[in-house]
Amino acid sequence: MVGNVVVGQSGGPTSVINSSLAGVYKTAKDLGAPRVYGMRHGIQGFLERNLVDLDDKLRSEMDIELLKRTPSAYLGSCRFKLPEYDANPEMYDKIFALLEELEIAAFFYIGGNDSMDTINKLSKHADRIGSPIRFIGVPKTIDNDLDVTDHTPGFGSAAKYIASVSKELIRDGLVYDQKQITIIEIMGRNAGWLTAAAALAKCEDCEGVDLLYLPELPFDIDKFLDKVERLFLTKKALVVAVSEGIKTADGKYVFEHGVHTEYVDSFGHKQLSGTATYLANLCGQRFGCKARAVELATLQRCAGHLTSRVDITEAYQVGGTAVSAAFAGETGKMVILKRVSSDPYICTTDLYDVDKIANVEKKVPLEWITEDGTYVSQELINYIRPLIQAELSPIMITGQPRHIVVDIDRI
Repeated sequence: MVGNVVVGQSGGPTSVINSSLAGVYKTAKDLGAPRVYGMRHGIQGFLERNLVDLDDKLRSEMDIELLKRTPSAYLGSCRFKLPEYDANPEMYDKIFALLEELEIAAFFYIGGNDSMDTINKLSKHADRIGSPIRFIGVPKTIDNDLDVTDHTPGFGSAAKYIASVSKELIRDGLVYDQKQITIIEIMGRNAGWLTAAAALAKCEDCEGVDLLYLPELPFDIDKFLDKVERLFLTKKALVVAVSEGIKTADGKYVFEHGVHTEYVDSFGHKQLSGTATYLANLCGQRFGCKARAVELATLQRCAGHLTSRVDITEAYQVGGTAVSAAFAGETGKMVILKRVSSDPYICTTDLYDVDKIANVEKKVPLEWITEDGTYVSQELINYIRPLIQAELSPIMITGQPRHIVVDIDRI
């Protein structure tokens, strides 16, 4: 393959998304790409010619190592829905004209479902017009809801953070000899993979969370309160983990039963927040006890001080695999992870047609959720546990993690 490379990041960031970017950059340079451009704020920034030359930013092996350990999206992200070609052919003309101007041979997009939709649309248009430019998707999402791939980079580190924080909240709840309940709100939208990670808190030194509620099953508020009441007969301090996206049987998000602010992004996604607060207020009123809501929010995806070494390594590998695939002539594909074994844990990379993955939401199988919907099975715990193993500590300077940041100049 002869030509330059361009790479962007899209959607919600993770603590290891920059490791994938490092994998793309390093492999592209090793394979002879003359220049590697970075899109500032994804495809939206690309349309505005907001680009940086990564050769000017990543000048040493230490810069690449810092990039791997820097959380959030180094290039900036976006939530921009690329329209269908028929709805806006001028936009596609503009994108491909700029790609040709920059002599781009391969385009890489690091992201989740919506990002794979962008790769799918661009690769199909390239085929439509006979463009040789190759388009490859690099998976990323803490939600773990991309189809086909065993799991997604970003999920393992978020799961590690959630399991660790859950243990700490359980310890904190046992300090005082009084009745209290802590409700932890966890991200994941309509998929419960992240919330399930709270189950990993249960081990020889921790009794674990008392209840887990995933969005794959309808949530019954009255049954929840009854369950809490029964638990209070034998315990004083309870910890409950709930997904931000749990819904009642009528399809309404639980947080919508209370006071909330309505915000919808360009993909039609509602901002999900307030589930734990609503349920904690209900418990406080009904049981007359101390009730606390803990919303982990963006901490789940930016906690670079507690990344999983497995996760950060795999994130780097999928970035490198994407570049190798494009240089070998592949296009319209997404890199996937294939688990060979859980014990010992062995995982390899492969490719899959992106049009069979884009916009398909992978949820937790119902057989991995207990019949009463209040916990998860051992199979699900065994699935997650290998992904949180080992650590890659930040490079510490004056007592704090050192990050690498991009200057805001552009081409």
